[in-house]
Amino acid sequence: MKKSILTFAGAMLCCFLWGSAFPVIKIGYQLWNIDEGDTWSIVAFAGIRFFLAGVFVIIISSFLRKQFLFPHREELGKIFILSSFQTIGQYIFFYIGIAHTTGVNSAVVDSLTTFFAIIIASLVFRMEALTFRKILGCILGFVGVLIINFSGESVKINLLGDGLVMLSALCYGVSSTLIKRYSVEHDTVLFSGYQFMMGGLTMFLVSIPFDRLSVIKNAFISGTGSDQNMKAAVVLLYLALVSSIAYTLWGILLRTNDVSKISIYGFMNPVFGVILSALLLGEGLGLRYVAALIFIALGITSVNYRKGPVD
Repeated sequence: MKKSILTFAGAMLCCFLWGSAFPVIKIGYQLWNIDEGDTWSIVAFAGIRFFLAGVFVIIISSFLRKQFLFPHREELGKIFILSSFQTIGQYIFFYIGIAHTTGVNSAVVDSLTTFFAIIIASLVFRMEALTFRKILGCILGFVGVLIINFSGESVKINLLGDGLVMLSALCYGVSSTLIKRYSVEHDTVLFSGYQFMMGGLTMFLVSIPFDRLSVIKNAFISGTGSDQNMKAAVVLLYLALVSSIAYTLWGILLRTNDVSKISIYGFMNPVFGVILSALLLGEGLGLRYVAALIFIALGITSVNYRKGPVD
């Protein structure tokens, strides 16, 4: 996976899958009768999705290896720490945050995940050097995200909403570094599967006092019919597969590459999200998306460019 073409293909596949989640989640909210302003119903929905993602990872990996994957006792603490940042903290902070800020603000602030991942890996855990090219790549990618989300409206900072979204981005940055660190001695796939199960179950349980299981009731009890229920189940399974495949592959890429070289591809998520939203939801496209793609591509090139065999 260290070969550039495989790394590029793997990272782009992850970004494509995550990008597809944007429009499919919106479709899922409609099928599951979830109001986009109902934060705790969204947290419950996400909890079910991530728990299933973990189940898929463990079942499929166990089948391929012909033995059931089960963590050792000393690994449970590390899995919980990883889950606290990668799933529980990242998504609870994000969903509560976007309920108190605008879509533009949340998209722009959330793009700081790449900055945090590179800074934490470089300055906190000292896993790699923080070079000018990495900083430049982050700036170019961030400009691309700004272009995608530019609407001509003034941007007002909301400390509750934007602050929580920033905490979500920080959780992602920490989790990326933890994956890299834990993968040295532990099975990346096993950690990915069980952290999803642990995180998804925690999110669902935390949401119950606020959501009162209305997500499940609305989708399978108060639904308009078996056809809608089937579509709702298919969308949920797809989103679970997106998480299980993308995060597991992303973890493998982080294990075999510098955090900066992989995290910089994260700027492609909103690009794929916009393109697929246009195709699936009929949302419009414009020239600014081409300009955004150019900036993001330049940012990725800046971080991953090699003059020779030694970086």
